[in-house]
Parts: sequence; structure tokens; C-alpha cells
Amino acid sequence: MALSNFISSPKHKTIPSLPTSFLPPKPSSLRPHRNPKTRTKNNNLSTSISLSSSSIKIVRNPSLDKHVVKSNKLRFVQKLKTLLLSKPKHYIPLHILTKCRSYLSLPPPRSLLSMIHRYPSIFQLFTLPNPPTSLSRSDSQLCVRLTPAAAALATQESHLKSSISATLANKLQKLLMLSSHRRLLLYKLAHLGPDLGFPPNFRSRLCNEHPDRFKTVDTSYGRALELVSWNSNLAVPIASPDTRPRDLIVDRPLKFKQLRLRKGLNLKKRHREFLIKFGELPEVSPYSTPVGVLMPESIEAEKRACAVVREVLGMTVEKRTLIDHLTHFRKEFGLPNKLRAMLVRHPELFYVSLKGQRDSVFLVEGYDEKGELLEKDELLVTKERLMELVREGKRMRRERRKGGVTVIDDEDDNEQYTDNDGDDDGFDNLVEEEWEDFGIEDGVNDSNGEVWDVEEGKFWVVAGSSAVNVNDQGGARSMESW
Repeated sequence: MALSNFISSPKHKTIPSLPTSFLPPKPSSLRPHRNPKTRTKNNNLSTSISLSSSSIKIVRNPSLDKHVVKSNKLRFVQKLKTLLLSKPKHYIPLHILTKCRSYLSLPPPRSLLSMIHRYPSIFQLFTLPNPPTSLSRSDSQLCVRLTPAAAALATQESHLKSSISATLANKLQKLLMLSSHRRLLLYKLAHLGPDLGFPPNFRSRLCNEHPDRFKTVDTSYGRALELVSWNSNLAVPIASPDTRPRDLIVDRPLKFKQLRLRKGLNLKKRHREFLIKFGELPEVSPYSTPVGVLMPESIEAEKRACAVVREVLGMTVEKRTLIDHLTHFRKEFGLPNKLRAMLVRHPELFYVSLKGQRDSVFLVEGYDEKGELLEKDELLVTKERLMELVREGKRMRRERRKGGVTVIDDEDDNEQYTDNDGDDDGFDNLVEEEWEDFGIEDGVNDSNGEVWDVEEGKFWVVAGSSAVNVNDQGGARSMESW
């Protein structure tokens, strides 16, 4: 997007300039009337100077990239956990689970059984007897379920999300208020839902609990969520970040305009001047300013688009998400087609991480200089405890190895969760949506005669179910089915 205009100098030199939208518009009576078909003789004297994002180099921030690497370590665990909790009895036969390899992002060379053995503190294998009418030659079938510790953590997470249902409903209502037609497709919300902390059955739970806020409607593009009532108290945008440099000795107006940037980020003079002028523009509220009011690809439209992205990232649990998730809402939120270029162009607001096959975007103002969240969401507690269980499982495997016990996943033990741009194994470096549709045959029937209905687009709308026995000593633990 061109961010400057044609400017000519009498000495035949091009002078970089900021957009004319920074200056008062010229009255229409003073504008020269030219025939668009005619051309000026001195075309070579006018050169378009644009701030192209292709010339902007992304300086990596290891303190923020570590969050993406940490999420990669938990991705398989979270996806399999979500699958198990979506079933009424919270277990899945292994021969059924093998049909979910695409959802679990497991390439063909990797063994599903070895990945389950990789997390002994989270998943456990057990056998169930086959019914007499089963066509299987084996007398039993191998199944996987959560360990008692992981099941207790899942129950705690479910109760926590139930207790903050009003907060999650506010986020959903704000998203609808940001959209142009006050309506968002459900399958698009499912991509962004995990980052916002929504439960997998948010489509039924939140809509049933808050019918006065939103409702589901049928559209030509599929089921959508529509806003029922506007809440003026929620239509308050995030305050603009403080751009003054830190650690000022004297609190007085600066002689020269400066821009607050993270350490190690040096911008060209023209880019820095543009960002300073961009910050001086009047704030554009994404709630009160419709998309069609602003000229497309204007600096005011970019001001609004940045405000929309800040609002969405501010509602996420970790103040970050995948750029692909935001591109789903380009039309609804009035975001530019070159969304990634806009995010790269504003390092004072966003940081684009290149870790993984798909880029992530961070809200810079949500983190300190060490890469730690300034305000931690309460949902992060369960994620940190899940990470502790992963580390505990690693210690268990190490102790078994020292005791001479053969560990099934020895061949994968030396594999680290590093993110190299070259070789990607499809698991450690890939960050995907937790709720996307996965490849599995519809209505697969296991040996017990139970039909595992996974109709596409409706898998996550699961009704309540009975309790599951997750304790080897016979103690039953009641867990709500997601």
C-alpha cells in the first residue's frame, strides 16, 4: 500500500513525503481539473515513494518467540485431550484414534502409540474386552484415556470456564460489535476460539446462557452468530499505548519527537518518521467508525485496522494469535488484504513471529522487555500446570530408562522441540487450530457397537454425558463432556 504521494522538486530530485491525509484536505474549488486521459510531459519528474513492507526486515525477538515454541510442545497434548473430553466416556479406542492423524498433525512416519507413551503423566492405555459379536480376532481392544491427574486438571479447567462464562460472553459480544454486519460465521469463530479461551462447545453453551446478547442464524455461507443487543459499556477501545521513551530523567516535553521501540529494533529514518506521524493522528474507534466510512487503503483506514487488531489481541488469553486466524475476518472487520504487511509495518504495536510454518502476531504492549505477560489471564494457570505434567512425564521416562526399563519412544527421545525453518516434521513446528475439522470417517463403529459420530462441522457440539472411571483403583471422577 502506498503511504506517500507524488511530489516533484524543481531540481529534479524526489523528496520522500508522508501521506496527504496527515495534512488538511485541499478544497475542491482549488483542485485542478485534469482529464485523466491526458498525460503530463514531465512524467519522469514525479516519482512515487512508498514505504513498502518488503523492505522492512523483521528483527526476531527470542523472548517472544519462546512462547510459540512452548505452545508447540503442548499442541499434540491439547488436541488429544480435547478429543478424549469430547467423547461421552472420555476414552477412544486406538484403532479409532488412528483415523484422526490429520487432526493430530502426525505425519505417516511417526507412530501414534509412541506419541502416547511420550506423555505417561497425561495419557494412559488400557484394554477393554470385545463383545462376543465382534468380528475382531482379538479378545480385547486397546484404548487411551486421561490419567487421574490430567482428568482432574481438565475438570478444573471446565469449572473455571464455567465460572467466567460472563467474561467469555463479553469477548464474544465485542467481536460481534466489531464486525461490519454484526454477524460472524461459526466456523470462523472456531479458529479463533481457543486463543480467546472459549470452551469447545461455546456454540451451544454461550448462546444458551446468553440469548439476550447473541443468537445463531442460518446464512448462505453457513451457520452464523448474530448480535442481539449492543452494549455501550463494552464499546470502549483499548487505550493507546504510551509512546514516550522509558526511564526519562526529567518529566518534561521532549525537544525532539521520539518513538518507543523494543531493544535491538532500529528503523530507517523515513519509517520512524511515518510511525511518529501515525501515532499523532486522531484515534479511530473501531466500534463507532463503520468500515465503509473510510477510504480503502487510506491512512485512516489503516489506523482503524490497527485498532481492530489491538482489540482482538487484547481479548486473547496470551495476547497473541496466528495471522491466519485474523485473515479469516478481513471482510467482517475491514482489515486490509495485505494484513501481514500492515502488521510488519507497525513494530511499535505488533511483533510478527516467524516461528513455525505459520506466522504469529503478538500485542507488544501486553509484554514487558523480558517477554513476560504484564497481566496473566486466569486460564493460563491450567496451561502452566499441563506443562508441569509434561515435564513430570519426561522425568518418569528418564527414571524408567535408568532402571533398565525399555521405553517405547526411545527413538523420539532425542528429538527436541526446536523450530528450524528448514526441516519441518509437521509436529514440532506446526501450530494449528485446536478445533478445526479432522480427517476421520463419519459414523465409525468400534467393536463395542458404539458409533463415534463425527459429522463435519458439528463435532464440537456435544451433549452432556455420564461420568468416566479414570482411577485405576476404582474411584470414579465426574467430568462434564465438552
